[in-house]
Amino acid sequence: MSPADAPPAPSFEAALAELESIVQNMESGKLSLEESLAAYQRGAVLLKHCQSALAAAEQKIQVLESGELRDLPGSPE
Repeated sequence: MSPADAPPAPSFEAALAELESIVQNMESGKLSLEESLAAYQRGAVLLKHCQSALAAAEQKIQVLESGELRDLPGSPE
């Protein structure tokens, strides 16, 4: 499968939900070794996707705030 044929990346929320589901399945202890390895591999891909999405969001916030991170209005101090 070429990169052009790859399915679109899931949204951050969808990736996080799938990652949580994978963790629950792995913690249940009911997966075979092969299933556990496949789940771990998928989880690693999803984790990298979520980390990248968070880093991109943080970078956008820093640009929007001119490089100064500040408390949001109404947030507890």
